[in-house]
Amino acid sequence: MTDPRTKRRAAAGILVLLCAVALGCASFESVPPPKAGAYAAYRVGAPDKLQVVVLPDPAIVREVSVRPDGMISMDLIGDVPAGGRTIDEISADIERRISRFKRDAKVTVSLLDPLSTAVTVFGEVKDPRAFPLAKQTRVAEAIGIVGGETIFARTAKIRVVRSGGGETVVYLVNLNAIRSGDLSTNILLTSGDIVYVPPNVFARIGYAVNALFLPLQPFFGFMGYFGSVVF
Repeated sequence: MTDPRTKRRAAAGILVLLCAVALGCASFESVPPPKAGAYAAYRVGAPDKLQVVVLPDPAIVREVSVRPDGMISMDLIGDVPAGGRTIDEISADIERRISRFKRDAKVTVSLLDPLSTAVTVFGEVKDPRAFPLAKQTRVAEAIGIVGGETIFARTAKIRVVRSGGGETVVYLVNLNAIRSGDLSTNILLTSGDIVYVPPNVFARIGYAVNALFLPLQPFFGFMGYFGSVVF
């Protein structure tokens, strides 16, 4: 027969966990969503991959990666600074430098893989991972890219964590409101953003109960094995 004191301790433990879950689901303070503004031109950074095409014939076509020092290497002219520049700025610089070796040179630079602009989406989503921002991407679209939220997601309290300038800012995103047509929290993501989709109250209770009984599983397994040997 189970000791009544053991039952009371177990009940008290579960009550404490449920209280912790309730506190964890309390409101989270954050700053208002950032105001929408003009989208700044993309700034290249390491380790972005670029394609450089130099005309006229014979054409020079090269795929290059931006090195950690921000430089790329090109035929005839050697190293060219690319980090922190726009595609147009890089094109103009290469064109100016290479015109000494190729008459009437026309240079086109394309962004093949924007690896320097990675954002991370994790929590209650189906495929948590980091991926580069190949284009303007808002929170709802980013969650769709990783397969959408799970059934255990707390979709009204999604957080976007943004660091820059020595400070960290947290924005709250309400995916339910976005789906209803209120796009005020569907903020535009920038390089380095972290999108966290928290668990809902049912998931929190499940995780808490699992954490409570997980340490006892090896014990119950041993007792089951011991009982099968003895009896």
